[in-house]
Amino acid sequence: MAADSVTPMRVFKITNKRDSLLLRTPSEHVNVDPKDTVLMNLINRMYATVRDSLSLGAGIAAPQVGILKNIAWVQRFDKEGFPFEVIINPVIRQYSKKKQDCPEGCLSIRGRRDTLSSRAYAILVEYDTPDASHEIEMVEDFTAVVFQHEIDHLNGILYLDHLKQEVKDAEGLMTLDTLSN
Repeated sequence: MAADSVTPMRVFKITNKRDSLLLRTPSEHVNVDPKDTVLMNLINRMYATVRDSLSLGAGIAAPQVGILKNIAWVQRFDKEGFPFEVIINPVIRQYSKKKQDCPEGCLSIRGRRDTLSSRAYAILVEYDTPDASHEIEMVEDFTAVVFQHEIDHLNGILYLDHLKQEVKDAEGLMTLDTLSN
């Protein structure tokens, strides 16, 4: 954290064993204090990282830069100008039954994109903001995917884990289909 607030951080990759172990570790609660210069520097450096030309993602979570804290940046495709917003200690309170097919990629998994079918179309999420206010809102469509992806990171889950589960579920269905024929 010695660098200034506009210096991007190194993005942790699953191809590095130590990085991968950290990415699989759940993050910790953050006590939000707008006067905490270390916290604000981390938030600003995470933004510099997600907006860096080497990254250019739709979101980033603190574990992706080696910090096990419940902080993420999400791009709001549901708002004019598609702004980025920081969410702290986010919790998804409710998932819609309606699912959506959506291509996903990850800054920690370079050169790969997969389509998931298990993401909820809408979520009810609550989180803190850097000014210590508490928000509760319904988020839909692709923005809901971004939130789910980044909150998964905070829980030590990668999108590939969902893909593996979808494959297992599909194999189970194929087995049932085979038995009924």
